[in-house]
Amino acid sequence: MKHLRNLLLETGYTVDGVRERLGDVAATALAREELVPALRATRELDPLAVLIRLFWLGVPVEGPIPAPLVETGLVADGRARYHLQPWGEDGYLVSDRKVRPGDPALRPDHVVGAGGASANLAQLVTRRPVERALDLGTGCGVQVLELGDRAAQVVATDLNPRAIELARMSWELSGISGVDARVGSMFEPVQDELFDLVVANPPFVLSPGKRFTYRESGGDGFCRELVRQAPDHLNPGGQAHFLANWLHIEGEDWQERVGNWITCDGWVVERDVQDPAEYVELWLKDAAEQGTPAYTQRYDEWLGWFEEQKVEGIGFGWITLRRSDSIDPVVRVERLTQQVELPVGGYVDEILDAIGLAHRLTELDQARLRTAEGLLDERIGLPGAEDPSRIVLRQTRGLRRSTDVGTVEAALAGVCDGQLALGPLLNVIAELVGGDRVDADRLRPLIAEGYFRL
Repeated sequence: MKHLRNLLLETGYTVDGVRERLGDVAATALAREELVPALRATRELDPLAVLIRLFWLGVPVEGPIPAPLVETGLVADGRARYHLQPWGEDGYLVSDRKVRPGDPALRPDHVVGAGGASANLAQLVTRRPVERALDLGTGCGVQVLELGDRAAQVVATDLNPRAIELARMSWELSGISGVDARVGSMFEPVQDELFDLVVANPPFVLSPGKRFTYRESGGDGFCRELVRQAPDHLNPGGQAHFLANWLHIEGEDWQERVGNWITCDGWVVERDVQDPAEYVELWLKDAAEQGTPAYTQRYDEWLGWFEEQKVEGIGFGWITLRRSDSIDPVVRVERLTQQVELPVGGYVDEILDAIGLAHRLTELDQARLRTAEGLLDERIGLPGAEDPSRIVLRQTRGLRRSTDVGTVEAALAGVCDGQLALGPLLNVIAELVGGDRVDADRLRPLIAEGYFRL
C-alpha cells in the first residue's frame, strides 16, 4: 500500500488535484450524474486522467495500468473493482464502486463511500484532543481519518465485515496505523468500555425493510437506542456526536419525542425535514432504482409503511451528548435551517457550555456577562418613527441565530462587557428606559443561545 500511496500523491490524485483537472463545469455535471464533461477533461489519458477515470468516474481504461493498482487488487482487466476517493489533504477512502442508473443492484453488504453525511458529521465533532475515541459503524473508515490527529487511541466497529476490510485499506493508504477494528452491532463490540468521544454516522434511513446494511435499520428505534446507550460508554465529560433521522408523527411533538431519547446533557438540531414522498424518492435514487421494474412497487410499499405509522414528515439532523453526571440533565431540541459557521466542532463545546450554564446558573444577578463577539443590533421601523417596531439581535458568528428582543435586552447587549454584575446593569437600564426592572431569569434563553456569555 505504501507504493500505491506514493503513486497517488505523486500523480496528484488528491481532492485539489481532481478538482483542478476536471474544472467547475465537469464537477457540476458529475453532481447531476453526467459523465461526458469529465470524460472530455480526461481524454488525454495521462497518469492523473487514468486514475480519475478508473476511480472517480468508474469507467474502464484501455492501455497500461500502474502496477501498484493491479498488485493491490484495486483494478482488474482495466476496470476499478472499488471506488478510491481522495479525502482531506492526503487521505484516501476505499469503498464499493458508486452505483449509477443502469448499474446492477447493490449487494446487501455494499460499503458506501464518503458523501455529504460523512462530511456533515466530521464538521460537527468536537476538535478538542481526547485519549480514547470510538467510531461506531465506521463504514469505509472516513471518521477515523478525521480523528487521527486528535485521538490517542481509536476503536472502530461495524456490523459489516466487508466494511472493516475496506476500512483497513483506507487507513493504510492514508498512513494511519494502530486502529483497533472490531466487527459487531451497536455497542456490543465495546461492552463495558468507556470513551472520551463517540461518533457515528449510523444506518439512519427509515424504511419498511433492511435491504442495505450500510444505510437502513427499519424505524427510528435504532437511532433512539443508540442515543440511549451512548452515555453508558462515555467517560465523565465525554461527548458523543451522531447523525440521525426521526419521524414526525401525527399528533405528536417531534421535539418532545426526540428529546425523550436523551438521558444526559444533550443538544438536538433538526437541519431539514422532508415529506414522505420526497424522502422515498431520495433514497430510491440513492440506490439507483429509478427506472427499474421494482421502482413503483417499492415506492408504494414505502409510502404505505409511513401511512400505517401516521408519518407526516422525516427530520434529519445532529444529536450531541455530553456526560455531565448531573441529576438534572439539560436537553435542548431546536430547528436550525440557516447556514452556520463551519466547522461546528470548533465551537460545539461552547454551545454545550452555554446550554448547561443557562439552566444551572444560580444567582444570575451576580453573573458578569459579556455580549457575544460579532453580535449585531438591527432596528426596523417606519421612516421617521421615534421608536423601532422591531429589534433583532443577530449573530454573525457560530450558529448565526437571530431573535427578536425588547428594549431592555437590546440595551443590555450594548453594555455587557463582563465588568459589572447583571443585577446592577438591569437596575440602571430600568431607570433609563423608564420601566420595571426585568427579572434576570428572562435572559436565560439568550444565554443558552449564545447571545450573552459568562
